[in-house]
Amino acid sequence: MIRKAPGKSVVIFGAGKIGRSFIGPLFSRSGYQVIFIDIDHGTINELNIRKRYKVVIKSDHEEQFEVKNVCGIYVNDREAVVNAIARCSLMATCVGKNALPKVLPLISQGIEKRYAEQPDFPLDIILAENIREACTFMKKGLSILLDKEFPIDSYVGLIETSIGKMVPIMLKKDLEEDPLQVFAEPYNTLILDKLAFKNPIPEIEGLAPKENMKAWVDRKLFIHNLGHATTAYLGGLEHPSATYLYEVLSDNYLKEKVRSTMLQAADILLKKYPDEFTRETLTEHIDDLLNRFQNKALGDTIFRVGCDLQRKLGKEDRLAGAIHLARELKLPFDLILKALVSGCHFNAADEAGNRLPSDQVFASIYKRGIKEVLVSICDFNEIIDNEVISKAIKLDNLISK
Repeated sequence: MIRKAPGKSVVIFGAGKIGRSFIGPLFSRSGYQVIFIDIDHGTINELNIRKRYKVVIKSDHEEQFEVKNVCGIYVNDREAVVNAIARCSLMATCVGKNALPKVLPLISQGIEKRYAEQPDFPLDIILAENIREACTFMKKGLSILLDKEFPIDSYVGLIETSIGKMVPIMLKKDLEEDPLQVFAEPYNTLILDKLAFKNPIPEIEGLAPKENMKAWVDRKLFIHNLGHATTAYLGGLEHPSATYLYEVLSDNYLKEKVRSTMLQAADILLKKYPDEFTRETLTEHIDDLLNRFQNKALGDTIFRVGCDLQRKLGKEDRLAGAIHLARELKLPFDLILKALVSGCHFNAADEAGNRLPSDQVFASIYKRGIKEVLVSICDFNEIIDNEVISKAIKLDNLISK
């Protein structure tokens, strides 16, 4: 028999944009105390002083609301973090793939303390990360840190999600006005793995549990993320002076090219998951996304959705991953390949005129030729994937003229 945890609380690793605009509000509205854990002293201090913060919903009719009953713990306060994990109702992470390994030791210590104090109250962890196979990634990391005999499969629920909410980069003036406020679009649905929970699924408005979670993670990656990248990379070439997504998508010809690329990806998903999706539902999803991409009030930038090229052009990510899957299923991928090649020419900068340091590294790789990008970053094989490489070189030559 599972005992109830004292009170209702959720521990959220990461007080960034997704944590504050999406995961925190979902639980706060349902009566949970929201405990953020973060590395930023300023954010944690402000959360503990105010116990609340503001979310501004950007759409045709701007709205705002307060997220209440919140507090923060600085990530280096090991004892407080471990105690919070041991006593919470459930947990979430939204820190990104690069930061996850850094917080795994703390999470494992919290799990061990919880098991010692409440062996019959498992810990469910919502993985609010844009990572394919996030559950496998987390389980591997925790298994290394926990005792060999620890019952991780029965005691820890690793719940994959599909994060569809769009949160723009905030301008310096907005952060100076209120460092805790966060902007977001109205979309507020958290798709997550129904079968991964160890405890009963909490009754929270906005949760959308799915049984075939892998299909929904791939839908996010190969429709939403792919569409974002295609808009940024084709838009950056066609409209190099544009700043915002809505600017390039006001070009109906370009918007149709983006839509066609997303539909090509939809064909790949349909063949991979014939029992989960239909052409009609995926087409409706694509058209809804394109409308959301054009949300002028959100002010989403080409830079935000296109930067971080080494990750976004990586072998398992939105474009290269879709092409690898298309080749496995023997389906066309020419439009997706054009978006990928266009990404190699992406050079948008932030409001201060800066590019990501990693994108400057990417540029140095691309200078050695697009073949180097395709082999070292996208993981295409020079022999097996010669067709892909040859087509990409031709496309790259055309774009470079």
